[in-house]
Amino acid sequence: MNRFLFLTHRWVGIALALFMFIWFSSGLVIMYSGPSALTPSQQLQHREDLSPADGWLSVGAALAGVENNAASDVVAARLVRLAGHPSWLIENSKNQRFALSAIDGGLHEVSVADAEQIALTWVTHSESIQSNTADVGVTYRDTGPQDSSVRNYDNLRPFHKFSVADSSRELLISARTGEVIRDSTSFSRALYWTGNWIHLLRGIEVFASPEARRNTLLYSGLFAVIASLTGLIVGWQRWRPGWFGKKTYGQGRVHPYREKWTVWHFWVGLIGGTAALFWAFSGYVSTNPLQLFSEGNANKNEQINYQGKVAPDTLINWQPTSAIHNDTGNDVVELSWRFLGDQATLIAVTREGDRIAQTASGTAAYFSDGVLLEASSRLTNTPVAGHSQLTEYDSYYYPRHYQTNYDRPLPVVRVDLADEAGTRLYLDPQDGRILLKADTSRRVYRWLYSALHHWDFGWLHYRPVWDLWMLPLVLMGIVLGSSSVVLGWRRLKLEFKPKKKRKTAPIQVAGVDKPTA
Repeated sequence: MNRFLFLTHRWVGIALALFMFIWFSSGLVIMYSGPSALTPSQQLQHREDLSPADGWLSVGAALAGVENNAASDVVAARLVRLAGHPSWLIENSKNQRFALSAIDGGLHEVSVADAEQIALTWVTHSESIQSNTADVGVTYRDTGPQDSSVRNYDNLRPFHKFSVADSSRELLISARTGEVIRDSTSFSRALYWTGNWIHLLRGIEVFASPEARRNTLLYSGLFAVIASLTGLIVGWQRWRPGWFGKKTYGQGRVHPYREKWTVWHFWVGLIGGTAALFWAFSGYVSTNPLQLFSEGNANKNEQINYQGKVAPDTLINWQPTSAIHNDTGNDVVELSWRFLGDQATLIAVTREGDRIAQTASGTAAYFSDGVLLEASSRLTNTPVAGHSQLTEYDSYYYPRHYQTNYDRPLPVVRVDLADEAGTRLYLDPQDGRILLKADTSRRVYRWLYSALHHWDFGWLHYRPVWDLWMLPLVLMGIVLGSSSVVLGWRRLKLEFKPKKKRKTAPIQVAGVDKPTA
């Protein structure tokens, strides 16, 4: 059995040595690269002042100028300024996104000229450029899908691309809604390519299907688990610290190795091998083998059931006014409509992420527990088993390192549904959104994947504690991977090296030459 473990570790390790080295190295890059697309709070920071005026069109009046539309199709509406032009940003039940003019109605196509003005306004508000709009230069590059690094934004494509001044900084602006989706430099793009793109083997999709990439990750992750587990067992077996009178190796050594690469491989594997095993196992889990885990978010049909299929008249017919309630002293950059059933809410949002409820006719400052529970039961036609209000984050609902309170607000209402899946919802009482949906399988996934892969629980979630924990482990993983490559290459050269024939001295036996034994 020991021989079997050793040979399994050797040959699976050789097969995956380069994979492991790439995964650890790219994982280190991902730790400090951040998301490729902007978060909602980052988008707010550079948006134009709204300064609403009397006489702007309602959602219904703006929709009247669109052919083959239905006002009841609206599921969310936000009033913003795009290149100085007031526009309604609409999302409908088909997951389509578009902009409507609040001045003359109809679709507001975001032209290259509009996008250029949006880009100028964006960089003017940027923390890294302190200058007037006239002093900032942006250059149009092209318009296209830009699939290389921005994912999950198909309903906002195509994008206008602009470069900023003479730098490597680039902006991607949706040609549908005018929203800035990405603000990047050559350095941040390089981090993405050497981190996320390589770590998840996205290059496979250039030559094959996404399913082929998933299968590659699944099986390589499975064999990485085998390599890590057998390596740990072999390492612990060969470690002889001499405790309790037990023998050590020659000259008091605690391991049998002498060459530096094998010594490094032994020690980093013994110390950091458990973390490597957890990363390999959680990476395997992330591929959802045998479809053991449900989807993490509510699908579109569930969201429509939860929210309601018909937008209330209050949302459709409300006409903007200059009388906006704002007691924060910060600039309002967006007015956002949301609804649940027959109840709607109107929220003013500032550049700093403050949310101020408006007192428009027929609206409520917050959705009551009764409205939230009724909407929750509509999600999958399941009764509510219980609910509570959370004023602090828990083990399932919490912000990522790059998210703010605007992206992950508090307080929230937690609702448990009485279904077989054990579905749990985290709801925003101010705008009614489903912030998180997690059934029993997804909560297990949170511990088997996120906890073991990202170490985002307890005190480890907070920086710099997280960095002090992760960096040594990832660096040990890089050493483990690099030593695996070196030792694997040496073994392969030894295995495939041509065998030298032994020279034999002839002996004379009965007149016939015969080789020696």
